[in-house]
Amino acid sequence: MNEIIFSVTTAPEGGFMARALGHSIFTEADDLPGLRSAVRDAVLCHFEEGTAPSVIRLHRVEEEILALA
Repeated sequence: MNEIIFSVTTAPEGGFMARALGHSIFTEADDLPGLRSAVRDAVLCHFEEGTAPSVIRLHRVEEEILALA
């Protein structure tokens, strides 16, 4: 495996949450630089040495609600 993709959303209480697609990896942080660091650490902890993917993609998902009234 050469890449792993994370879905990044805004946490209800503030900050950001990241969940890996296809793997049991989840982390969160107060800001995007902190999240990037936390994601790297989580990936390195999840995989055995030498087996971690070489690319981590962060896919930011934002939800917006529009009222018609």
